[in-house]
Amino acid sequence: MTDITRDLGRFVAGLKFEQIPKDALEVIYTGFADCVGVMLAGRDEPPTRILTEVLAPHPGPSTLLFGSQTASAPDAAWINGVAAHALDFDDVALKGHPSTVLVPAILAEAQALGSSGREMVVAYAAGYEVWAELARRDPDHYHTKGWHPTGILGAIGSAAACASLNKLNAEQCAMAISMGASQSAGTMANFGTMTKPFHAGRSAQAGVMAARLVKAGFTSAVDALEHPQGFLSAVSPDGRFDVTSPVQAANPWKLAISKLSVKKYPLCFCTHRALDGMLDLVAEHAISGDEIESITAMTSVRNTKVLRNHHPQTGLEAKFSMEFAMASCVVAGRAGLTELVDDFVVRKDVQDLMKKVMVLPDEREHPNLPGYSPFDLVTVKLKDGKTIESRQVVAVRGGPDLPLSREQLWAKFEDCARVGHVEFSSRALFDALMSLGQVARVSDLPGLASGKK
Repeated sequence: MTDITRDLGRFVAGLKFEQIPKDALEVIYTGFADCVGVMLAGRDEPPTRILTEVLAPHPGPSTLLFGSQTASAPDAAWINGVAAHALDFDDVALKGHPSTVLVPAILAEAQALGSSGREMVVAYAAGYEVWAELARRDPDHYHTKGWHPTGILGAIGSAAACASLNKLNAEQCAMAISMGASQSAGTMANFGTMTKPFHAGRSAQAGVMAARLVKAGFTSAVDALEHPQGFLSAVSPDGRFDVTSPVQAANPWKLAISKLSVKKYPLCFCTHRALDGMLDLVAEHAISGDEIESITAMTSVRNTKVLRNHHPQTGLEAKFSMEFAMASCVVAGRAGLTELVDDFVVRKDVQDLMKKVMVLPDEREHPNLPGYSPFDLVTVKLKDGKTIESRQVVAVRGGPDLPLSREQLWAKFEDCARVGHVEFSSRALFDALMSLGQVARVSDLPGLASGKK
């Protein structure tokens, strides 16, 4: 058995900015910028507002939602993490949503510590690589057992990130990671409700608390990941987890291999291949809902299980509905923030068209993309008897193989900032985040200067 927890602790404690390759840095900068953008868009969402009201945070060193209110770092990480995931518009990688957990935790704790941009970058790299190490150790899909990977892996990743920020030694880093594992939680039954973004925010807060408690002398097991009663065994869907292979964190760099998929649409990522295909069909054939007899969306078995809402009645439910995704493409010609609202979801033309959508599970699996079929395919049968078919969609727009350009990233960020009613220069913030390693102090980021010690 490999000393996974201890080895990851040594990796986190020893990681330096100079070790991070350029292509990995670009991924980190993108992760920060995209996450902050969707966090701004989620500032006024109900889960963000309700959590803030219930926590009623006292003023502290960390800025809430890039606004005028401040809080303690744990509360800020929690609230900001919920906001970042509230619209399900945040990036995807490693079986979950890494940035929506790592970035809020790092921003909050960095403000409390007065960290530099380089230290924040190192923290993200530490959290991402630890997350990747655990994700690779189980070949099966956590979703099939009902786990939300962002919740169960995120608490560990954010603990590693915050341990890095706090300059903990190798033993302490291992203990912080272990404490993160004991806070791992999140079930798929809550997809399509406010509790899904709660998973992300709670994981961010858990990481801050884990590092702080260990720093103050709290203890935790240093074999909590690989122990027979530890994390990997407890959460494994089929017991095929690996506790024998050597730790591969940054060897090679998973940041440079897995990268991030930046969402073009604020729906569950399991819909995105089909969305690309359907939007291409709509653009090419100019079809309307009245012309359609049926729509078939073929996707992986894993995706069909995640997309659990077949008759959504709210914007939140619609995020996890292939039926809605297909109907929105036809009715609105898009699937954006404007469509993910209750009023649009319950429109008669949308509801009627959703009834014509069939989701077809494809039991084949892509050899290099666990959880995905070899391709997704959308087939539309028209009332005149004609059938039109999308291309076989493998690479999604915004994914590692078809990444968004810097200007496309900025366009998304600008749109999110507009939705969030940002009053400072959103372009200045975007540019600073896209070169975070050059930022001397976290307080130099626009929108964070209001944080007080």
